[in-house]
Amino acid sequence: MSHQPLDGSAALVTGAGCAIGRATAHHLVRAGAAVALVSDRGDRLERIVDDITMSGGKAIAVAADITDPALAYQAVEDTRERLGRLDVLVNGAGLMGLDTALHTPVEEWDRMVSLNVSALLHVTHAAVPYLIDAAATSPRQIADLVNVGSLAGRVARPAGSVDNLTAAGLNGFTESLRQELRPESVRVSVVAPGAVHETIHGAAHRPAGSMAERLQPEHVADAIAYIVTREQGVAVNELLIRAVGQTW
Repeated sequence: MSHQPLDGSAALVTGAGCAIGRATAHHLVRAGAAVALVSDRGDRLERIVDDITMSGGKAIAVAADITDPALAYQAVEDTRERLGRLDVLVNGAGLMGLDTALHTPVEEWDRMVSLNVSALLHVTHAAVPYLIDAAATSPRQIADLVNVGSLAGRVARPAGSVDNLTAAGLNGFTESLRQELRPESVRVSVVAPGAVHETIHGAAHRPAGSMAERLQPEHVADAIAYIVTREQGVAVNELLIRAVGQTW
């Protein structure tokens, strides 16, 4: 079997029960990684694990509602214990709400902040020591942390106020963390997709317009895999990806 760039490494993907997370898991497995799939939808995870296993890869299901801080930390600990290490973290869990401030219950905003910000922070905080250790001990001599953001971090539009808030904040967090972890050989990146034909954590994300104006989940997964498979001396810190037909 030919050598793959992530051979011997372990990855954790949050939001793995949704299409982008599922596609990302498959891409990372094909690159040689063992993958922990994290989502509050355990039924979906088991099907994905079965698909990966039948194709010759290694994956485990970690069912957890990472909006609960204790469960977020436990998901990372479970991954480290079951896979033996943690070389790649993909923070892919996210919730998009598309309605005006006038018509959005504040509870919906709270849900978005809880998953898009707080859960990501807790998972990241738990994972960083393991990523540093992986960079120091693995043959690759590098580890990766990838945050999946959104074009909303750059472009503000009506009916997306809190989506813009969480995505723009994620960009700032990612850049600061990149500078902090660079001396530890942990690369920190953000992938910012435009419109994606996908369902995010149960919230419909089907922008108006033709399919030519939307990415497929596999396109986003391919961008993530590209980042984490670069050679040790190369860091792709930010990757903005749109469908060619998207006009904004």
